[in-house]
Amino acid sequence: MKKIAVLLVLAVLVMSCASPAPSFIDMRTYPIAATGNPVGSKVGTAIQTNYLSIFGGGDAGIAAAAKAGGITTISTVDMQAFGIGGIYGTYTTIVTGE
Repeated sequence: MKKIAVLLVLAVLVMSCASPAPSFIDMRTYPIAATGNPVGSKVGTAIQTNYLSIFGGGDAGIAAAAKAGGITTISTVDMQAFGIGGIYGTYTTIVTGE
């Protein structure tokens, strides 16, 4: 039983390396792209979620974020990563424009 517990702890530690954020609990926002278009008043987001760095789903694409915000002319694209040590994580694409 002790060996199984040690293996589970090691598995969680190794999987935390695949977490979208570098710290055990962390949230960071990264710039991805900017166009020559002026920053618009609309914001759209799209989210992909993962569990245990194994199971996940969602559409965090730029097109999905633009559609969610009703954006046809994209100005900026950012990506936000949130993670809890490989147990839970999200990638959020943030699009601004008109």
